[in-house]
Amino acid sequence: MAEATKTFEETVRSQLEKSKSQMEEIEALIKERVSETENDAINSLNNKRQEVAKKFQALKTSADTKAKAEIVANLDKLNVVLGQVATKLKSHTASK
Repeated sequence: MAEATKTFEETVRSQLEKSKSQMEEIEALIKERVSETENDAINSLNNKRQEVAKKFQALKTSADTKAKAEIVANLDKLNVVLGQVATKLKSHTASK
């Protein structure tokens, strides 16, 4: 059981780092050409990433399977959206 918890924590930590890297990449791509709407969207994504990180921290003291599933689902959704935003911004930058 302890090994499974350790593996889960490592997986979540890795995905949170990936999300953080994607957020930094997105922020760098739009730093000079951000509209208020885009800035709000970025802040919303960053807040979601922070919420998942907080849930993960709280989970370290719990073995709640439902909470683990929720964290994994939230990370998956966040990473999909971050990937879509990064792809869109990269294609927009490349077309200029």
